[in-house]
Amino acid sequence: MKRLLRIAAALAAAALFAGCATTASRVDPLEPMNRTLFDVHEVVDGNVVRPIAQAYVDYVPELLRVGVSNFYNNIDDLFSGFNGLLQGKWEKAGNDLGRITVNVWGLGLIDIATEAGIPKGDEDFGQTFGYWGIPQGPFLFVPILGPTTARDGTGLAIRLWYGPTTYMNDIALRNVLWFMGGLDLRVQALDASAMVDRAAIDKYTFIRRSYLQRR
Repeated sequence: MKRLLRIAAALAAAALFAGCATTASRVDPLEPMNRTLFDVHEVVDGNVVRPIAQAYVDYVPELLRVGVSNFYNNIDDLFSGFNGLLQGKWEKAGNDLGRITVNVWGLGLIDIATEAGIPKGDEDFGQTFGYWGIPQGPFLFVPILGPTTARDGTGLAIRLWYGPTTYMNDIALRNVLWFMGGLDLRVQALDASAMVDRAAIDKYTFIRRSYLQRR
């Protein structure tokens, strides 16, 4: 799931007024369960995760935060390039792999590729499965992780399983990297989640529509 709540910001206005092309019973047959999980998410996120993310923004220097984000973005570019190849999107794949090559000179902490005008592909396994014709399946809301579908959630599980941290023997370091990666994602979603709080009467429906329209 690549930065899912942040994506909601770009689609929020359209999602608020647009109707779903498919009936709610089809896109969200698990809605009672999903709403319960969403309520759990709201409690945990509002009382634990979001305050930690906000404190990180308030007290950690921006230069350090940007370096951390760039480190994880390089890993995303690697997987995006691989998925671009699986979908036959040669230009996107080349751009992503080129980004990694260029950013090596910045030790993975400086985004030289963006400054050089090399665009990100932003491809993932969920998109690859869709390209191969696999149905998206029902909508799911997973506490902490956020909105997804059966197809995208499976893609995310593959992405996490084959990530570089999976094969690390140093458990303490692996856990730190997992934590910082999750924290970086939540920080990038702060503005989007704040906007959803202000704009949406039914936050669950708002997030679901935004996510499904984008995917």
